[in-house]
Amino acid sequence: MELDKDLIDELLAGYKGPEDLIGEHGLLKQLTKALVERALNAELTHHLGYEKHDPEGRLSGNSRNGTSRKKLKGDFGEAEIAIPRDRNGSFTPQIVPPHRPPRPRACRHQSPARPAKFLFRIRCSARRQPRSHHFH
Repeated sequence: MELDKDLIDELLAGYKGPEDLIGEHGLLKQLTKALVERALNAELTHHLGYEKHDPEGRLSGNSRNGTSRKKLKGDFGEAEIAIPRDRNGSFTPQIVPPHRPPRPRACRHQSPARPAKFLFRIRCSARRQPRSHHFH
């Protein structure tokens, strides 16, 4: 998908310096928040099978049920986003997965072909230092 150059020009109309783009309230952070929240709502619409406010969803057995907050961390800093929920609790967002414990740094001996989502399950034996036993 190619971005509309007029849209980019409009977004950068008030640009004065790097702070406007990558600062605390910069365009990158605002766009990331807006795009991720739109994507999450599209995922929920797909999961439920009907658009928001569509009468078809009234007796569907599952519906939208507000949002919960989550901090999204990235190169832009942190942004608080709204994660939509469904009444049955069966919706699992794909773009922002549920909270998982932090992963250890990848082992330098880790195969690059190994999917990133499995890195937290792999122990890196190359980083372990052998225990030294001192006898006096």
